[in-house]
Amino acid sequence: MEHAAETDLHKPLAEKFAYDNKIVKMFAYATMLWGVVGMLAGLYAALALVYPSLNLGIAQTSFGRVRPLHTNAVIFAFVGNGIFMGVYYSLQRLCKARMFSDMLSKIHFWGWQLIIVLAAVTLLWGYTTGKEYAELEWPIDILITLIWVVFGWNMFGTIIKRRERHLYVAIWFYIATFVTVAMLHIVNSFELPISLLKSYSWYAGVQDALVQWWYGHNAVAFFLTTPYLGLMYYFIPKVANRPVYSYRLSIIHFWALIFLYIWAGPHHLLYSTLPDWAQSLGVVFSVMLIAPSWGGMINGLLTLRGVWDKVREDVVLKFLVVAVTAYGMATFEGPMLSLKNVNAIAHFTDWIVAHVHVGALGWNGFLTFGILYWLVPKMWGTTLWSKKLAGWHFWLGTLGILFYAIPMYWAGWVQHLMWKQFTPDGRLLYPNFLETVTQLAPMYMMRALGGTLYLAGAVMMVVNLIKTAKSGKFIPEESAEAPALAKNYRLHGNEHWHRAIERRPVQFLILSLVIVGIGGILELVPTFLVKSNVPTISSVKPYTPLELHGRDIYVREGCYVCHSQLIRPFRFETVRYGDYSKAGEFVYDHPFQWGSKRTGPDLAREGVGNNKKSNLWHYNHLADPGYISQGSIMPSYIWLLNDELDTSTTAAKIRAMQTLGVPYAEGYDAKANADVRAQENEIYADLMKDEEKLLPSEGTGPNREVIAVIAYLQRLGRDLEAGKSAEKK
Repeated sequence: MEHAAETDLHKPLAEKFAYDNKIVKMFAYATMLWGVVGMLAGLYAALALVYPSLNLGIAQTSFGRVRPLHTNAVIFAFVGNGIFMGVYYSLQRLCKARMFSDMLSKIHFWGWQLIIVLAAVTLLWGYTTGKEYAELEWPIDILITLIWVVFGWNMFGTIIKRRERHLYVAIWFYIATFVTVAMLHIVNSFELPISLLKSYSWYAGVQDALVQWWYGHNAVAFFLTTPYLGLMYYFIPKVANRPVYSYRLSIIHFWALIFLYIWAGPHHLLYSTLPDWAQSLGVVFSVMLIAPSWGGMINGLLTLRGVWDKVREDVVLKFLVVAVTAYGMATFEGPMLSLKNVNAIAHFTDWIVAHVHVGALGWNGFLTFGILYWLVPKMWGTTLWSKKLAGWHFWLGTLGILFYAIPMYWAGWVQHLMWKQFTPDGRLLYPNFLETVTQLAPMYMMRALGGTLYLAGAVMMVVNLIKTAKSGKFIPEESAEAPALAKNYRLHGNEHWHRAIERRPVQFLILSLVIVGIGGILELVPTFLVKSNVPTISSVKPYTPLELHGRDIYVREGCYVCHSQLIRPFRFETVRYGDYSKAGEFVYDHPFQWGSKRTGPDLAREGVGNNKKSNLWHYNHLADPGYISQGSIMPSYIWLLNDELDTSTTAAKIRAMQTLGVPYAEGYDAKANADVRAQENEIYADLMKDEEKLLPSEGTGPNREVIAVIAYLQRLGRDLEAGKSAEKK
């Protein structure tokens, strides 16, 4: 008895505290709300590719503006809020501590929702940087940085005051997410503002493309993957009531994944003008990435060993199992797509759309649904209102993924095979790009059906969870108790060497930053410092001020989401579009406009050779694409014919370009508008020669936005052609 009493005296006293469920509830509501909004936007975009007249001639509803809204809403609003919901719930329990600051939690929540609203408004109104998945303009980028710091501050404050010595594997992934997303966002967001809502990328052409896809790929890695792996490591063991299958495997999974992932971005730029060494690095590291990715999937699935019978009955486990399986599929397909021979087929086609959505709908969507179904009854102290409805959601969602992905895979193959088909006498079998587009309508309809099923399931979930919440009583403060950490730590037997870093969160963060920083520095820096990586072309000149305005409108309307400006060195591309692209062509492009998808034809040589059209053709095509090209799925851009071009920013744009190294003459900013008017008048005079053939609009005149867009389109490819002509002379 004396010995027992002595032991109790030395045992640290348990401290009482409470977990903050309110912030988890707020993020859960936001996840559901933005999930439905993002999916609705996606469904609208899918239908707009079948019925282009859906936009009703309104700029804000055109595909080029809605598609970025859809991707941002799903990635940063739905998945983003889902991440924070899961992190705020699990981190408190893993650290045995309440969040560091309730105030910081609220600032984080409302700041993130403000970013989402600002993003939605600005994207629909055409304020965009024109860089995929990083379209938001500079003031919002700054706001994102500030709110991300608030999140990190709150997260690290919680980790520092924890009552659990060692950091669980889920927290490793949260730390890597925080530090890497911060690095990616800052590096990719270097912009030169010219007004409150307009800026130019600091990088140009090839460098801009490399930075963008280094960011873009790793946004998938460190926003859509690593935080969700952390959630997987927490919620699967919780739901299944089983420990993680392998501690050692989780160590290998984590460090190998974050080291390899950061190198893989260049595989988005294969056969481009990016230096070969960078492309090869992207391929090699992408293939190696299979090992840690599948290590994580296996670790997640084998955690369910011995309880697989539960999966038959437990709808939460069903969602989680399909999510992890989809992760495995997507992370096998990704490296395969990085192989040059496979990439040659899939790139620019709908195959990539299918690949992305297997990950988004299966991995992110289903894991989020599973967590919501588990969290809401727990936080409201009740049971799920309807397991049957949740079961319906599961099957509708699964069917939705299949109906979405399979037609898109099919469409990808159709596109590639039709694009590359030659007749026996060596001519393209389908020289008119539109022939391939019209073949895809049934597949696009099936895609919309899949999206409808998936959305219907999500709506069912929202109803089910609202009913669940109403049947219980919310527990805002969940009581808990745990002893404080002893100041001095004593080793317990033969600890694994990795345990040393697990109890040092600051060192863990620094090491993670070093690991991801290696790949970033070694891949990006040489492309900027070694001049031979981007050979210049003497015939390539800066855009005229009117062409620059036209290019900005092209970016504003999101033309890059459907049209590429990069011709790969394949015979079927050079025959269709012209000479393959060279790095020196893009040295004045802030931002680059290579695109990632060809819903419409490539425009890199739109102003020369067989691709060149008259000013009249472009005018009428922008007014009514279906009138010029029967069967076209491009929407009308009638507002370009009606809206006057704003030339008040011409001087600022020229000065910004000069700052970025574009060689406009000193003092040209003051004279640029005279050149704008001269070129406008020239194009307008040409149009007036066929005045009776112009489609009607509310207003005509040389100072319309459509004139600037025509000027830009007619410029594409001309510099390279001029260089060839000069060589011949």
